[in-house]
Amino acid sequence: MLQTLKNAFLAPDIRKKMLFTLIIIFIYRIGCFIPIPGIDATTFTQTTQNDFMQMLYMITGGSLQNGTLFALGIIPFINSFIIMQLLTLVIPKLERLQKEGEEGRKKITQYTRYLAILLGLIQAIGVMFSWRSAIVPVFGDSTASEIFTMICIVIILTAGSSLVMWLGERITEYGIGNGTSLIIFIGIISSLGLSIGNAIFSTIPGQIRAGEGTAGVWFLLAFIILVILLFFIIVFVDLSDRKITVQYAKRIKGNKMYGGQSSYIPIKVNSGGVMPIIFASSLIMFPQMIMQFVGNNSSKFVLWWYEWMGVGSKLYPLFMFLLIIFFAYFYSQIQFNPDDIAKMIQQNGGFIPGIRPGKSTSDHLRKINNRITLFGALFLAFVALIPTYILKIPGFASFGFANAFSATGLLIVVSVALEFEKQLESQLLIKANKGFLK
Repeated sequence: MLQTLKNAFLAPDIRKKMLFTLIIIFIYRIGCFIPIPGIDATTFTQTTQNDFMQMLYMITGGSLQNGTLFALGIIPFINSFIIMQLLTLVIPKLERLQKEGEEGRKKITQYTRYLAILLGLIQAIGVMFSWRSAIVPVFGDSTASEIFTMICIVIILTAGSSLVMWLGERITEYGIGNGTSLIIFIGIISSLGLSIGNAIFSTIPGQIRAGEGTAGVWFLLAFIILVILLFFIIVFVDLSDRKITVQYAKRIKGNKMYGGQSSYIPIKVNSGGVMPIIFASSLIMFPQMIMQFVGNNSSKFVLWWYEWMGVGSKLYPLFMFLLIIFFAYFYSQIQFNPDDIAKMIQQNGGFIPGIRPGKSTSDHLRKINNRITLFGALFLAFVALIPTYILKIPGFASFGFANAFSATGLLIVVSVALEFEKQLESQLLIKANKGFLK
């Protein structure tokens, strides 16, 4: 990784892309500290401490907690992307657009942006109502001033969410890596840094001064060991794949002989990366987000949802597990089409040893892909659920690790870092072969 970064900085064009990415990330982090006029952030942070809001704090890098310009972060765009992906499967027009190539995908991306702005507006209204006790009218205490302040807060939050979406797209288009993933990555890293800093400089010294011993030091070391262990497991699975051998028959064209060699088709164990977890988390969080922001916590339906369906509820692990499995298969079907691959192999005179070309090949590939996807989905479910509950043990919970950083967060961090490295390597490879291609 370090050698790849070094080689990338030595290449002028790649160095420009990396610097551009860093500048955009820096602009995003600045926006996470710009306060919204008319909000008493200290009152807000004191009245909204719960598991669900802490999860949002982690995704937004603490911006929502502090009532700043980018309080909504990239959440509306993620929800919009999920909705559009699902609608593509059920609406024939969107399905046709997706199959039209680059132009069709551009139209779907445009629809995704419009929907993200609409969802951002809805969520901004919800956030504004949840902040109502912390709103300080900018032109006195009159009703008109309060309404004006509330309207301004909604506009600022929606504009901030749209700006974050725009910044992410600029990284994807002109920088290195996927902009949306990098923005989530930065939010999680910043939350982890704050938690470890508070543990080292505040919580542990406070426990020692209070005569509680050095147990906090051992819990901190156990947390670091758990993170390192999960890091190696995630890297191992993320880089694992199943290689299916493909043999190509010899063909003679003119005076030349083609084929007669073997290749392989790599099928990744975790082809969807962290996207199934992000999709599942966003789908579960969205209804609770609306309920939380509206503030109607006394109705029977809301209380029932919090108890059984919401984040940290009794059935939350079960629904999270099932949704991760579903989205893992959903994402796998989007990325890997056995019928198209079998057709391509047959057209190029290839075959899988022991398997007939055509339908038998596609069935064989589909069977292998489904098995590998199941293993990858179970791995994602394990990483998303089991270590998170370990971090809720009182010793770990006293540092806030369960809220500020989770195994899901680590999976996102590792996946984005590996993807970033792959992007750099591909850019270096293209640069190295550019003279040969000319």
